Amino acid sequence: MINSPQIRTALWMLGWFSSMLLMTVAGREATADVSVNMVMFFRSVIGMAILLPIALWNGLSVLKTEQLSRHVVRNSFHFGAQFSWFYALTLIPLAQLVSIEFTMQIWTAIIALFYLGDRLTRNKVIAIIIGFVGILVIVRPGFTQVQPGQLFALLSAVGFALSVVMTKQLLKKDNAFTTLFYMVGTQLVFVSLIAMLNWQLPSSLKTWPWLLAVGIAALTAHYSLARALQLSDASTITQIDFARVPLVAILGWWLYNEGVDIYLVIGAGLILLGNLINLRANK
Repeated sequence: MINSPQIRTALWMLGWFSSMLLMTVAGREATADVSVNMVMFFRSVIGMAILLPIALWNGLSVLKTEQLSRHVVRNSFHFGAQFSWFYALTLIPLAQLVSIEFTMQIWTAIIALFYLGDRLTRNKVIAIIIGFVGILVIVRPGFTQVQPGQLFALLSAVGFALSVVMTKQLLKKDNAFTTLFYMVGTQLVFVSLIAMLNWQLPSSLKTWPWLLAVGIAALTAHYSLARALQLSDASTITQIDFARVPLVAILGWWLYNEGVDIYLVIGAGLILLGNLINLRANK
């Protein structure tokens, strides 16, 4: 029973789901004390401290790849997306961030047209339009001032979409561990250069467990997602992940007293509807 692809996909997605919820809360707590640069730095250091011994134990042959340049390009987009996501986390409510993040599926459909040569069907056009309307309802440009956090959340969604499309290609030749190792290694180089310009240590001992949680959750989230992508298509994975929106809204209300207005509910609903139409178009 547990060996069936559907059950294994669900279990790996549970790992992704739990890890992302933990990273959302841990990231919010950590960035209350240190800059996003330093959160990203410690995230990468902790990740490498975990992955490098595993690579050495199994033999460095597990890191062999014929796609090094593709890994670097993919991780450049992912680094920018992750930085934007953490920065948005410090500026806007959790539910708003995750709702905008879910436009990733809409952006993925657009990117796949150019990167993978996918066909633009009527349902995909409808899904893209509904998704954009959802963004407009949440952001309401012209009616309220567009917040920087909303723009960073949108940038992160586009960056994650590029990353997901490229990851699916990378996994055709490299396994999940190899892909994860090069993600952490590449981003450690990038963020180390930035961190040296603005070095900062936590002012409170209470911040260190949150930084550790960010590092571990980032690893388990990406590894779980990569394993799920190897077992099932993106439509199955995305539908399971939809439950993250209401749960994050509950977390934001419970932990940070963040409210949810009617515009967020309608906008998030439209974005999720657009995703569902897009998923059906891909079947």
